[in-house]
Amino acid sequence: MDSRIPRLRRKLARIPYAPNRSHSFGEERHEFRLGPRLTKGQAETFQTEHDVELPQPYRDFLTNMGGSGAAPYYGLIPLEDCTLFTMNSRDASTGSRGFSRAYRPTRRGDLFLRVIERGCSDLVLIGVTGPLTGRMLIGNADGFRGPNVSSAPDFLAWYERWLDHMAAGQDNRALELTSPQLRAQPIRQRSAHSP
Repeated sequence: MDSRIPRLRRKLARIPYAPNRSHSFGEERHEFRLGPRLTKGQAETFQTEHDVELPQPYRDFLTNMGGSGAAPYYGLIPLEDCTLFTMNSRDASTGSRGFSRAYRPTRRGDLFLRVIERGCSDLVLIGVTGPLTGRMLIGNADGFRGPNVSSAPDFLAWYERWLDHMAAGQDNRALELTSPQLRAQPIRQRSAHSP
């Protein structure tokens, strides 16, 4: 278990549910509480069925803290309801990139798992293959904006940043969970000669 888990538990316990705390739709759905933890077997079954490996910090969260609930927006999606996406090519007119649902089996492009419910075609994803593995992204399936890559190095750091913002009285509009400097760049094919 990741050593950050006990600290995250303490921080979450200090944030009681208050209507409209984060000024976002959906917080009343999770009320700042987590659902039951996943067993290691449940996580392994998902990985086998989808032919992916969950980033370890995210997996540690699911198996040691909770498998759904308290998270930004509508909350953490139960793993069995999470879906895989690939990132589309950049739209020349907007500069943004959308996402397409990845139906198994696929080896086209890097894969991202939708882990937080944000509503409509907005997505909160974690990279599960490629150079953004383990990183959190916020984007839009239709490419209306973003995607933005979080400056947090992994899911636990991203989640802790959210808890810190909630404890400080900030809301989801001011979360600063993404870094404009790290907007998703075109993923280049690596050649055998690339370092």
